[in-house]
Amino acid sequence: MLNFKSPVSKLLRFFQTSRDGWKAKCQQAKSQIKYWTTQARAVQRSRDAWREKAESAQRELRELQQEVEALKNTAAA
Repeated sequence: MLNFKSPVSKLLRFFQTSRDGWKAKCQQAKSQIKYWTTQARAVQRSRDAWREKAESAQRELRELQQEVEALKNTAAA
C-alpha cells in the first residue's frame, strides 16, 4: 500500500477532482472529434453535389453547342 503524508480526505478530494477534470477533458475532445468528423462529411457531400451539378451543366453546354453547330451546318447547306 502507498503511504501518503496528506490526510486521506484531502487525497480523496484531490483524486476525485483530478479524475473529473480529465474525464471532462476527454469528453470535450470526443465531442469535438465527432463535430469535426460530421462537419467534414457534410462538406464532402456538399462538394460532391456541386461537382455533379457543374459536370451536368458542362455536359448540357456541350450538347447545346453541338446542337447549335449542327443547326448552323444545316442552315448553311
